Amino acid sequence: MSIKIAFLTQEDPFYVRLFFEEFFAHTPGLKCILAVYLAPPMGKRSLRALARQMFDFYGPLNFVRMGMRYVWHKVAARRPVQRDAERFFSVAQVCRAYGVPVEDVANVNDPAFHAKLRTLAPDVIVSVACPQIFREPLIAIPPLGCINIHNAPLPRYRGMLPNFWQMYHGERTAGTTIHRINAGIDEGAILMQSETPISPGDTLDELICRTKRHGARMVIEALGALERGELRERPNAAGEGSYFSFPTRADVREFRRRGLRLI
Repeated sequence: MSIKIAFLTQEDPFYVRLFFEEFFAHTPGLKCILAVYLAPPMGKRSLRALARQMFDFYGPLNFVRMGMRYVWHKVAARRPVQRDAERFFSVAQVCRAYGVPVEDVANVNDPAFHAKLRTLAPDVIVSVACPQIFREPLIAIPPLGCINIHNAPLPRYRGMLPNFWQMYHGERTAGTTIHRINAGIDEGAILMQSETPISPGDTLDELICRTKRHGARMVIEALGALERGELRERPNAAGEGSYFSFPTRADVREFRRRGLRLI
């Protein structure tokens, strides 16, 4: 692959890390990747507000379990590892192991950051769970555009935590969509779609892990097709789909009442 790629994402030791593990392991050479930029994972929220949201989502016991996992990952991520390591613990650690440049970026819409991107001259920018909305000046930088991966069958299940809502509504498969980024939220033209089976007894954690790895392989395929000019755009009519925000405590209670588990 000779197409030049810049990734905009966030530091997430649980799930986004899996995407990059899979992408790097199946992309020969990796010279096509100019940089991976990590935006603040909390967006505009404070640490206190994020903790409150996670407490409401997971409940007391699972909140403690996930908190312990998070602390362990943060500590283990400080160790230098090689690409043949049995496990990685952060996106940045995966990047360093594979020799891919990785940097923090406070605001992806900052003109100073745009100047840096223009110097790098990526052919395409790929968003992987980037927590910030792309504005027009950023979208206009790469000649092949900006693309995003969303774990839902767009235009259905736009918005937050789509795997949760697909399980909640009893779907038998979880969709994955690669689409162009425009000024809307999950509204750009569809470039590629596929499905991942939801097996009886799957937890949300297991499904997200599976779809992240599957999504990485899809992005590799989509970038190759984009480079060859073989991708065909399809409409993504937001008015024909559905949008969901982050689950409330009541939503999680109903999720569990339906026999479903988070972790």
